[in-house]
Amino acid sequence: MSGQPDLGRADLVSMLAELTAKPVDQVPHRVGSMELAWLVHLVEQRYDRRMDLTDDQLAGIRTVDDALAVFRTSLTSPADG
Repeated sequence: MSGQPDLGRADLVSMLAELTAKPVDQVPHRVGSMELAWLVHLVEQRYDRRMDLTDDQLAGIRTVDDALAVFRTSLTSPADG
């Protein structure tokens, strides 16, 4: 994948709304470990690409915005192989 992915904050919030069965406007800004695992899984499915995130990257994700920044960086980096 080259260039900026079409992944946006609204996409991540919608994914979390699906997980929590809450309306989009009630999805918390903070992301816990279960929510993060869910987001990684769905983003990998959406882009048909494994995101090999480092422990430091994962530890730095505390909010939806953090996740968006890390995911975009991972999706725009060249895939191994």
